[in-house]
This record gives sequence, C-alpha cells and structure tokens, in this order.
Amino acid sequence: MPHDGRARTGVSELRVSGASEAPAPRPPVPEAAVSDRALTFAGAALAAVYVPGAGNDGNEELRLAETAGCATSEFRLPERLPLSGGSPAAHAVRTDRPLWLDRAGLAAYSEGGPTPPRAEASLAALPMGTEGRRLGCLVVVGASADGFEPEQRRFLERYADAVGGMLQSGTGRPAPASSLLGPALRSLRVGYFVLVPDTGLIEADETLLELVGIAPEDFDGEADTLLAHALPEDMHALMSVVEPSTQAFGRRELEFRVRRPTGEMRWLSLSCRVVVSADGRPEQVLGMVTATSVLRQSADDVSRIQWLTAALDDAATVRDVSRVVVTALREPLGADRVALAELQDDRLMVTVLDPPHPAAWPETWRAEWRSEWPDAPVSALPTLQLALRDGRMDLWPAGTPLESGLAGIGAGGLAVLPLPAKGWVAGVCLVGWDQPHEFVPEERSLLTATAALVGQALMRAHAHDAEQELATMLQRSLLPRRLPELPGAIAVARYLPARRGLQVGGDWYDVIALSEHRVALVIGDVQGHSAGAATIMGQMRTAVRAYAVEGHPPDVVVSHANRLLVGMETDLFATCCYAELDLEEGNTLFVRAGHLSPLVRHPDGSTEEVQVEGGLPLGVVADAEFPMTAVTLAPGTVIALVTDGLVEAADLPLDVGMQRTRTALAAADPADPGRMADELLGGVEPREDDVALLLLRYDGMKSRPIRAGWVVWRLPDAVMHARRFTARTLRGWKIEAVADAALLVVSELVTNALVHTQGPVRVDLMLRGDRIRICVTDSSPRAPAKPVIVDWEATGGRGLFLVEATSESFGSVPVAGGKQVWSEIVVPRTKRGGLS
Repeated sequence: MPHDGRARTGVSELRVSGASEAPAPRPPVPEAAVSDRALTFAGAALAAVYVPGAGNDGNEELRLAETAGCATSEFRLPERLPLSGGSPAAHAVRTDRPLWLDRAGLAAYSEGGPTPPRAEASLAALPMGTEGRRLGCLVVVGASADGFEPEQRRFLERYADAVGGMLQSGTGRPAPASSLLGPALRSLRVGYFVLVPDTGLIEADETLLELVGIAPEDFDGEADTLLAHALPEDMHALMSVVEPSTQAFGRRELEFRVRRPTGEMRWLSLSCRVVVSADGRPEQVLGMVTATSVLRQSADDVSRIQWLTAALDDAATVRDVSRVVVTALREPLGADRVALAELQDDRLMVTVLDPPHPAAWPETWRAEWRSEWPDAPVSALPTLQLALRDGRMDLWPAGTPLESGLAGIGAGGLAVLPLPAKGWVAGVCLVGWDQPHEFVPEERSLLTATAALVGQALMRAHAHDAEQELATMLQRSLLPRRLPELPGAIAVARYLPARRGLQVGGDWYDVIALSEHRVALVIGDVQGHSAGAATIMGQMRTAVRAYAVEGHPPDVVVSHANRLLVGMETDLFATCCYAELDLEEGNTLFVRAGHLSPLVRHPDGSTEEVQVEGGLPLGVVADAEFPMTAVTLAPGTVIALVTDGLVEAADLPLDVGMQRTRTALAAADPADPGRMADELLGGVEPREDDVALLLLRYDGMKSRPIRAGWVVWRLPDAVMHARRFTARTLRGWKIEAVADAALLVVSELVTNALVHTQGPVRVDLMLRGDRIRICVTDSSPRAPAKPVIVDWEATGGRGLFLVEATSESFGSVPVAGGKQVWSEIVVPRTKRGGLS
C-alpha cells in the first residue's frame, strides 16, 4: 500500500484534537498494487501462468495465459512453449516437480527464460496438476540472482496450489485474462502494510485488517491498534518490527498469534523489510501478513507437535503424510536428507525422499530406483531390520560405521525412527545430516513424539489409499473400458466420482452396437453411493446390455430390467434413460424410467429438452409400463444423456441446472465431442454426487445399404419361392455373379428353418458396398449346430458345412422371439454391372 502525506496528516490532527473526531476514511488501495507488492515480498518480479493446449502442428504445448507483477513492463516471457522442449516450464510439467533455478541454473536453459535476459534474475517453475491431470505451470521470475529463500518457496508453492485450484474449477482452461493470479493471491489471504516507525502510523489493507479482526471503518491508522490484538507472549517479537534497530535493517520473518473479537486465536505469518533514509535511519517498514496453518517452528517443541498433529490430521493420502514429514523435520532440524518408507511384506516401499534426486542418495539405493522411488528388502539393511524389530529409535552420531545402504545418508549423524501404529511398525523414517550433528535431549523427545504421530497417520493414509484404489478398480470394472466405433456417429462418455465418502457410486452408462446400423444408448443411476449401489449398477448394466443384444425393442428392454431389479428384493431403486438410434435414417426411440429427459443440440446450435413420456423408476413396481417416444434426428445433431449429479445440487435447483447445461451444450463446438463433454463438466466442482455424461453426435451414414425381405410361407415349394425371390432381387441389383452362391445359402438356411423350427420364417437380403448379407430369421432360440461326424450314409448334416464354405463369414445372433442366421458373400467388383 503506497504511503502518502494525507494519512500522516490526518492522524497527526487526530492526536492534537484529543481523539474527539473519528478518523477520516482512507481510499481503498488498488488491488493490482497490493498484488504486486505481495509478489515482490515473495521475491517475484514477474509471475506467469501457462496452460496446456495443442499447437498448430498438433503437438502439446504450454500457452501463456496471464502475467502479473511489478516487472511486467521490464520482462517478457514466451507466448508458447513446446511441452517436449527444453524450457524450465516444460521440464517441470513433464516431471511433475518444481524447478528452482538461480542465476547459474537459469543460464543452462536456452529457452523459456525472461527476455531481455538479466544477470540478477532467477526463475521458478511450479507444475500444477491433480489426480494425474496436467493443469499448467506457474512460472515466477525472481528478483535475486541467488534464487528464492525457503520461506519464499513455501509461499510460492501455496500460490501455485491456489492457481491450480482455480484452473481445476475451470476444467483446465483459464477464464478471461486477469482472472487467475489476482483471485488466487486473494484466496491466500495476503495482507500488506506500510509502517512509519517515527510516528507509529501504519497503512494496512482490508485483508490485513480482516486477518486481525478489525473492521476497516474502525481502524484509526495506528500500529498500537493492531498490536492490541496480539498475544502478550508474541509482543516482544512484534515490537522489534514496530521499532527496528540498526541491526535489523534486513529482511525479517516471524509468526505470531492474534486474538480476534470472537475469541478465536489465529496464527499469522509476517515478512517485512526496512527502507532506510539517506541518513541511515529507518524511514518505513514494508511488509505482508498471511494466515497460516503452520505454527511457529522454533525451539518451542509444543508448538511443533501442535502443528504436526494438525497437519497430519489434514493429510489424507500417503503422499500427503510424506510431505508433512519433510516439512516438519528437514528444515527445522537442519537435516540434509529425509526418507520415509512403508513396511509391506518385509519390504521397504519408499514414499518420499528429500531431496528427490538419485545422486543425493547411496549407490545401493540408486540400483533399486526402478520407478518413482526405490524399494528394498528389509534384510538388505540390518540396521533398519534391528530397529524395526525392536521398535525403538536409534540415533547414530558422526563416524558410526554403517552398512553401505545407509552410509551415504547421514555422515554427520543419522536418526532411524520406527513408526509405531497399533501394536506394529507401519514403516520407518530416516533423518540424516552431512555435518556432525549433536542429538540434544529436547530433540530426542521431539523425534520420539513425531514417530508416534507419523506412524498413526501413515496407517490411516495407507487405508485411505487402499480404499480409494479399490473403489477406482471397482468403478472401472463396472463401466465400459471403451466405447464402440460407430458408422455415422461418434459417442463419448465421462464419469466423475463423488468427492465425499467412497469414490464409487451408482451412475452408469453404456453404448451397445445392436447391428451395423442400430445402436443403443443407456444411462442410469442407482440410489446411493456405496459398494452395494455399485454392485446393483453393474448388474443392471449387464442386464440391459443382454436384453438389448437379444434384439428386444426399447420398452421391452427396460421392462425386463425393471422386473429383474424387483426380483432382487433390494431396498435400492434405479433410474434409467434408454435410446435406440437407427444410424441410417436418424429415427430414435426413447424410453425413460424416472430419469432426467435427454437433451438434444440441433445442427443450427439450438437445444431442447426432449419431452419423453416417463415411467416409474426401476425396481418399484414389477408391472410398470414404459412407453416409447419417437424422435427423428438430422445429421449433425448431438444427444446428451446426463445424471442428476451434473445438473442438481444442494444450492443448484434442477431446472436451473438443466438450463445451464443446455446453454453450455449450445456454446460447445460439436466438432470435438470429447472437448464438448469436458466443457459440460466445467462447473461441477466440488461434487456432492457422482456424475455420468454420455454424448453422441449423429452424422448419418455415408452409404446406405439396399434391402429386400420376404416372408417364407410354409408350403411344400417354400424353398423354391425363396430362391425365386433371391434371384429376382440379385438381378435387380445387377449382381448376378454371386447368384449361385447366394441361392445355395438361401436354400440351405431356409430348409433348416422349415425343418427344425416352428413359426414364421423370414429371408432378408442387404447389399452394402462389395458384400451381400443373407439373413434367415426363425422363432427358435437355439443356434444351429454343425454335426460332429457326417458319414457316407448320412442323409443330412452337410448343409451348414456348405454354407460356411461358400460364405466369406457366417454366424448366428439371438433376436427378439428367436434367432437370425446370417451369411456374407463378397461381390466381385469387376462383375457388378456398374454398381459401386
């Protein structure tokens, strides 16, 4: 916040008048100025956000989305960086590890640095991602050639996490310019102040006042007003900021506590520096204050344990626990190396090494470095084996002879901490020093308490990871691994688990290829979010697919699935929307069982909610009826089937959610259905319910087949009439060249149907491209069986062998009310009378 004469004059007059008047209101500080100064305190002259995208050549690249900082006019960064290139940002994104470069390190990179280059500049590249998904990279140009200090690094890592969170909520694409860096900085709750030591006047922005618990209209501009909220134990440290001595003109960092008006105690982190006048006196103190969940890491072991307990309580995964351990031990203890490993089946599975570079660890460890982290049998490290067996901490001073696997970890001292958890050892933590280190009694107590807390947290995190892995595997096994390729259409699907509880739910989808020109789409939702709901979901998806493949019409498919769920005698019910699409004509039949109506995007960009007559949810009434609704689609139409997790939430009414989804559907580009699906999912974070989305873009088939059919009468000369129908059709299609083979196939298949089945028999011919398909449908569900042995005296059994030998392909499929035996014969292109 810039300091001007008005603030000083206003407060001086206030003191003279005996404080009888309220302080004059101060104009708000420009947000950009506050942001720039906060970045400056973090050692950043320039901050930039890069997001992934596809380049003109089709290769992945990083695109500059936004910049901020006091040096935006002095430095420039490249607009585009190839993801496969040698820039620091690309390297950080590929390795998913932050890159901290001082002047020498930055000089080693020929691309991706600031221009024009400056000798005193440094650079940091912090990748942003979640759940295996790349969101981008935060690039920070430092003002110091020596790089960033540890406190600055921690702040910038928090800043990158905040920017990544905003990118994640926007599905990886930033909103309009200047909408990421500023809001992300505000979310960190960074307050700024300018203090004049001679007068005790201080200018504080609204964020700082909110952190302390003072309303802006109640602040009189005096440092004493802020100090009145600090705890007495921290007053001495704060006074060294308010009244800086000549020895404290450098950068100062401290953490202190304030008591808010509500009685809440809050930890704040302060960073400041002194501006010196020409005569060497302190003229101003410029600083920033942030809220922090990290208690003061000093000689106060109680504060350390308090912080560690709170941090481990928030750590959900093994990776989270590992990061907390590194933060708690390496820097506060001045250690050079920290390793954390789980104990699994007599093997040590390393979860984190800090520093993470193989060269910093013994040669034995490098040989086992086959994946992200090495692993090794416990028997290969006798020192660790003994510590794990006894469950007792071992502290090895400098010069202690150790086996080769441990010798390079702590030449100046090594702490081996078994991690106890409920009567057994969950893992081990190693803390090593390069220089001789003396283990004082207070440090021993701290390490012992740390080991107990980390062991319990590691066990909880391992159980959490195992549960989530099981849920993920279960969900993947119950949903389609891939969707079929369709002639004349493209189908894509997305599934997002709920954020609460077990990340497996009852939403499901499927795309079922019924024939060469017919496809079924289905989406459903089983009540609840549990393994039971997922099990019912898997059974329903399998049942619907089985009934559909049998050839039943949509209403019969849904009716059969309903009866099946009723017969399971479960307390759960399910909703479902089923659609059967004719890819040649665009005719679609919809059936809805208590589910949301489908959405349609027309080729002109308009959208509508298809009014499908609905039925009861599945599993409620066994005799429920499910009427069909017919809709004709034009090429270029997109069908969207969704579950309620996308369009409904506690703070989102269903009609508003449906309208929002329709708006997003109209705005999306149908040329890329995958990107369209991602854009429809853009506003569902955080999720209270799981989400399933199924999109199909209907393009129409490029070439439509020619069809002809004949109902076979059960007469003595029925086979003759079937042959005559086939011969007439082949002449009309000008493909007499395959007449002999086709007539033989028709004779054999029709004869089999008449002799071995009862009920109607039908012959269907279809010409597509250079193949003719002959289908004979009857009312028997039994597939034709070729005889195992046909001797010379047998009077039958050779027909199917003849059909198989004559056909290019041959088979049988179940259909509603029976089966269909089919044969395909290749039509020679040179003898087709001009047909293409």
